[in-house]
Amino acid sequence: MSSLVKKAQDPYEQLIKVLLLGNSGVGKTQILLRYCDNNFKTGYMCTIGVDFKIKKLQVDEKMVKMQIWDTAGQEKYQTLTQNFYKGAMGILLVFALNNKDSLRDIDKWMNQIKQHASENIIKVLIGNKADIKERCISNEEAQSLAEKYGIPYFETSAKEGTNVNEVFLQVAKLINHHHQDQQNGNANKVLSIHQDEKKVDSSCC
Repeated sequence: MSSLVKKAQDPYEQLIKVLLLGNSGVGKTQILLRYCDNNFKTGYMCTIGVDFKIKKLQVDEKMVKMQIWDTAGQEKYQTLTQNFYKGAMGILLVFALNNKDSLRDIDKWMNQIKQHASENIIKVLIGNKADIKERCISNEEAQSLAEKYGIPYFETSAKEGTNVNEVFLQVAKLINHHHQDQQNGNANKVLSIHQDEKKVDSSCC
């Protein structure tokens, strides 16, 4: 009875887990706050370990509950962070458009993903702080890195809210489509097995 009540109070058709990865100071926490609470806090915010928020959204006529994990960028927390790759379905790789090192370190984060996350995990590259005048990374440079890994690229501003909702919606759609493709693939495998069994049966009679 309690599970039925819970479902009625909090209806959703799919639960997806998403991680925010990237160097310290690139704005991961601010992106999360802007998306979930429509809020922006001035000043530097350092995440200690990991934190998460929940957001429900409509994706292709399906109600999705997104569990978004904000991970610490400091190296001393990376062993802890690696534990949260398990079960993740999407990753937002964030760098700051005024920080060359944060863009270069995307290669390091991609290597960690390769080691600890699912092979088919959805990945999106995000250049944050698009509102600032002191950017030192061009759109072409960031696009080139995204093309290297075959992933979409977005420029966001957590301060102004630019493209933040669009990024999470795109990630949710990509995860949903990948999930559907897997289900269709499994269904086709089952159908193929049944067809093969029928062929064997007919040849034996």
